Amino acid sequence: MVILITGGAGFIGSNLIHYWLAQNPGDTIVNFDALTYAGNLANLAGVESNPNYHFFQGDLRKQEQLDEVFEQFSIDSVIHLAAESHVDRSINDPSPFIESNIKGTFQLLETARNHWQEDLKDHRFLHVSTDEVYGTLGKEGLFTEQTPFAPNSPYSASKASSDHLVRAWHHTFGMDTLITHCSNNYGPYQFPEKLIPLMIRNCLLGKELPVYGDGLQVRDWLYVEDHCEALDVVFHRGQSGESYNIGGLNEWENLSMVRYICQFMDAELGNSPEQSCLNLIRHIQDRPGHDRRYAIDASKIQNQLGWQPRHQIGEGLEKTMRWYLDHQEWVEQVTSGAYRDYYKHHYGTG
Repeated sequence: MVILITGGAGFIGSNLIHYWLAQNPGDTIVNFDALTYAGNLANLAGVESNPNYHFFQGDLRKQEQLDEVFEQFSIDSVIHLAAESHVDRSINDPSPFIESNIKGTFQLLETARNHWQEDLKDHRFLHVSTDEVYGTLGKEGLFTEQTPFAPNSPYSASKASSDHLVRAWHHTFGMDTLITHCSNNYGPYQFPEKLIPLMIRNCLLGKELPVYGDGLQVRDWLYVEDHCEALDVVFHRGQSGESYNIGGLNEWENLSMVRYICQFMDAELGNSPEQSCLNLIRHIQDRPGHDRRYAIDASKIQNQLGWQPRHQIGEGLEKTMRWYLDHQEWVEQVTSGAYRDYYKHHYGTG
């Protein structure tokens, strides 16, 4: 099978490519990525020589590039991960999120439909989305696949829009589509604007650890390798037209996560109590539309497809923090001057 993975140079995409080539050695993977700030081919250095891996630099909004990659590689199926995905950036400038997440998904769906029209039901289109489309929860309850969409940020609204497009192309045109909604991913190769790698890096640099509001927002944390395994299961065994929630079953408050990272880093750095990274925590103004709690009900994928996460939060966090400590050269390469300007704008410090 020849599978087009969009956004394959990003965090989840690159982890998925590593996983897929190891677990499905008979498949060919074509990585279609625009290489924006969060896309980094260094994430894929270990597979560049694999004859079943190919890279195609392209923009989802450009029809001629999509046609070229479908024709050149005779694409059989699509796993669509490419998206602008950082909430803070969507608040600062929503337009790239509308262009990439909505228009890009539309162009990809139409390209796939046109190239597969003679045997449309024999080709699979898996769209990877987020639990943020559901909005926010109170202290109780879980997101199920029947939870109404109620996005609260430009990012989540753009992802909800793309989900609706995928659903419509299944019901209207008969495309074999699937949608997944995952909780917060963490693990290797995550761009250091996200909470966990940001805190690790700032601890190493002795910089302030910015925490939005009171820090009591709750997230369900999913180790990225578990997510990759779930996508594999959904792709091969999911029922056409269905959506599946993928959760880590690990609910943590943001502030608790930051404190856990501080304690780990204190041990690594040999900090005294006076030098503790805990002293670097700074509460900053909460961001607009900040959802209070996300929590996934993953019983559907567990009961119907037999998947459940393998990593508890302690094991996954230790593997993640160890990876960042062992790959500081990678971190330095991706934290460019443009990223530092962005950081200063959002967190008020350099």
